[in-house]
Amino acid sequence: MTYDLYVVTDEELSNGHSHAEIAKLAVEGGADVIQLRDKRMSAADLFAEAEKIRAITKDKALFIVNDRIDIALASKADGIHLGQSDLPVKTARRLVPDDFIIGISVGSVEEAVKGVLDGADYVAVSPVFSTGSKPDAGEGRGLACISAVRKAVPKEIPVVGIGGINSGNISEVIAAGLDGICVISAVVSAPDIKKAAGDLREKIRNIKNE
Repeated sequence: MTYDLYVVTDEELSNGHSHAEIAKLAVEGGADVIQLRDKRMSAADLFAEAEKIRAITKDKALFIVNDRIDIALASKADGIHLGQSDLPVKTARRLVPDDFIIGISVGSVEEAVKGVLDGADYVAVSPVFSTGSKPDAGEGRGLACISAVRKAVPKEIPVVGIGGINSGNISEVIAAGLDGICVISAVVSAPDIKKAAGDLREKIRNIKNE
């Protein structure tokens, strides 16, 4: 599984596009992972969007649901992404099939190590840089945190990063140890979502192949 370009949906930043529309355009541009993220939508509406995104991503990209394990399981998503204040990874692992992906947001080596020991399949350093897209995420952790987390968790566990990452700083975050780049506004807020996703994916692959 590849986590090179991981796009998180956000209707508030998308210039009028729905979650499903964002997903469709991002996948067409080459996104490897789509995460459905919405803190305000009702369960019924979120499930409806999840079903649409599952159909869009099927056999093309991984589909992850933020926070809502019920929506993830009901829509047959590939996995769930959890924050430090969400359902514990260890508890979530008991509720899902063996091949179900669990990701965890971390802000320190200690959180990363615990997450992996509890059953997380990937860790997301959050936020790498301070960002307006996730104002509740706190201060940026910086490149040193990426390097420390990458060294602390097994090499087979992907380390991705989110928060303030764009085409101008991709090289440095990959050099610091990220296996994948999570973005919101860099793709979702672009005038052409498909092109933005394609350009970022190509840049990520080129950097990794250097």
